[in-house]
Amino acid sequence: MFHGSIVALLTPFKDGKVDEAAFQSFVEWQVSQGTHGLVPCGTTGESATMSHEEHNRVVELCVEAAGGKVPVIAGTGSNSTEEAIGLTRHARKAGAQAALVVTPYYNKPTQEGLYQHFKAIHDAADLPIIIYNIPGRSVVDMSVATMGRLAKLPNIVGVKDATADLARPARMRLEAGENFAQLSGEDVTALAFNAQGGVGCISVSANVAPKLCADMQNAWREGDYATAFALRDRLTPLHDSMFVETNPVPVKYALSLLGKCTEEVRLPMVPLSEQGKAIVRGAMTKAGLLS
Repeated sequence: MFHGSIVALLTPFKDGKVDEAAFQSFVEWQVSQGTHGLVPCGTTGESATMSHEEHNRVVELCVEAAGGKVPVIAGTGSNSTEEAIGLTRHARKAGAQAALVVTPYYNKPTQEGLYQHFKAIHDAADLPIIIYNIPGRSVVDMSVATMGRLAKLPNIVGVKDATADLARPARMRLEAGENFAQLSGEDVTALAFNAQGGVGCISVSANVAPKLCADMQNAWREGDYATAFALRDRLTPLHDSMFVETNPVPVKYALSLLGKCTEEVRLPMVPLSEQGKAIVRGAMTKAGLLS
């Protein structure tokens, strides 16, 4: 159902508010560039500093701008199960095709707590759910066994795996089967992840280089490995530059250079340092995105 280059969308801000026109224009550009799916209100979208009203509005804007051309996988996670249920129900009502639900951060639930959290969301909201496993931000790591247990529920359909553990997709394939959509959450390992059983990547770099990221995934899917590897090599410095400082600070600066949005972020994020800017500009130039 979900595969290829799926972009973890940034949220443009202007004078402290969501820039709705810039966001919808950006979504339309992504679709025109060949992106296979859209994730509004994830980490890259600064969901942590958006109000519930802003969060819901951004999902609505994304669904409207996508126009049914590609799936919208709305970020609806929270460390409060009740809040995650509310956001997921709204995503369904807004017309999203799925929800991306992060493991509860800060609370540090047990594996049983993780299972019950996701099961409660599953049971309360009739929408396909992709688990977002990112121990580096949430401080909990869902085990292969727990994820396999959740995969038995009909609407738990996949995972965004940001562990950078390339043994995971192979083990998950054995645990959950080949129809469980495994998506990398680490751009730099996207092809290696596919080789281990993955079907695509929920990508930060696709904000900046949507066509290149989509072409790489298309080439892999078609068995054109020479093209896929050439694009991987072209994109690797860009992937690294997108994390020279905390995401999404570098990606917003990169897109400001392309005229897609301002580089404005919300505290506690601050604008990219001059050293970081030089690294991002250099990587974009090397990838052929700037002259």
